[in-house]
Order: sequence, then structure tokens, then C-alpha cells
Amino acid sequence: MTEPTHDEAHGGAPGARLNWLRAAVLGANDGIVSTAGIVVGVAGATQSRSALLTAGLAGLLAGSMSMAAGEYVSVSTQRDSEVAALAVEKRELRDQPEAELRELTGLLEERGLTRDVAREAAQQLTARDALRAHARVELGINPDELTNPWHAAWASFSAFTVGALLPLLAIVLPPAGRRLPVTVVSVLAALVLTGWTSARLGAARPGRAVLRNVVGGALAMGVTYAAGSLLGAAGV
Repeated sequence: MTEPTHDEAHGGAPGARLNWLRAAVLGANDGIVSTAGIVVGVAGATQSRSALLTAGLAGLLAGSMSMAAGEYVSVSTQRDSEVAALAVEKRELRDQPEAELRELTGLLEERGLTRDVAREAAQQLTARDALRAHARVELGINPDELTNPWHAAWASFSAFTVGALLPLLAIVLPPAGRRLPVTVVSVLAALVLTGWTSARLGAARPGRAVLRNVVGGALAMGVTYAAGSLLGAAGV
């Protein structure tokens, strides 16, 4: 008799860590693609190291700050909703405890417990911590682990910055004649890695995710390089 395997996340702390790690990988992927598009586009117009560095740094800072601000606003809204929902639940538990007990019993029944067992479980959970029981079972919220907008913003900022540094360094460090090929190869290799990692974290087959990542990144660089070349040829 073989033991069952449990590779998938079932929520809680391990699932939350996987979600954060997946978000970090995707943030780094965004940093790689967007910054690569910028510097490769500029490289199509000029080989000036200072111009490439300026454009790359501007893209890195703008992108990382935008990601951080967007994540902060999004998670702040989510946290506000969680706090409001907990406040409503607390008021309902105070004003109509019997109705809330029946509601919790019904929710436990929906999860497969018999009526008597659900009633007993609901009574025990309510006696131990009624708000926590309703928060977890009814709302799907852990009162001790509300989403933190500052953590989310910092994680997005860091992930994007780390990803953006690769194409930036790849375009400014090599000699002029090797900048473009080094950047393209480095970016595509990084996209293979992030595509494979994100697929594995999501328990999906990596082949398709890697292909999407590489094709999307190559297309972004090709389009921006063509645009930069046209502008450079036009003397803009």
C-alpha cells in the first residue's frame, strides 16, 4: 500500500507562501520583459551607453514604482474589505448569536458533516472563538493573517527590480558590438527559467508556459527594436 502524495497546496501557510512566490516570479518576469523591450528599442536607435543606461534605469524605476503602487492599492482595498467583513460578522454575533450558530451549522453541513455532527462542531467552535470560526468557515479569512499592503508593495517592487536588472546590465556592460545579442540571449534564457518556475509552482506542465514566455518576450523585443531602428534611421 503506497502512501498518497500531497504536492498540491491546500491553503493555509504553505499555500500562501506558494502564492507569494508565484507572484514574485511573475513580477520578475514583468521586469525582464518590459525593461528588455525598452533597452532593445533604444539600442535599435543608438549605441550610446549613456542613453541605454538612462532609458533602462528610467524603465526600471517607473516599472517598479508602478508595480508597488498598484499592488499597494489593490491589497489595501482587499484588506479594507476583510476588516469590514469581520466587523459585520462581529456585530451579527453580538446581536443574533443563535442565527449565527444556525448559519455556521449549515455551512458545516454543506462541507459534508451530518446535521448532528455539524451542530456539535459549530457549538464547540463558537465556544472556543466564534469570530474566528465564522471568519474561516463563512468568509474564508484568517483574522491573524490579514493581507498586508506594505508587504505586497515591497515584494512587487523587489521582484520587478531584480528582473529588470538583467536586461539593463546585459545591454550596458558588453562592448557595443555584442550588446544586442548578449541581451537577447540573456533575456530569453531568463524567460525560460521564469516560465518553467511559474509552471512548476502552479503544478502545470512547463513546456507551454516556457514557450509562451519566450515567444512573448521575443516578440516584445522584436517590435521595440524595429521601432527604435525606424526612429534612428529617421534621425529622431
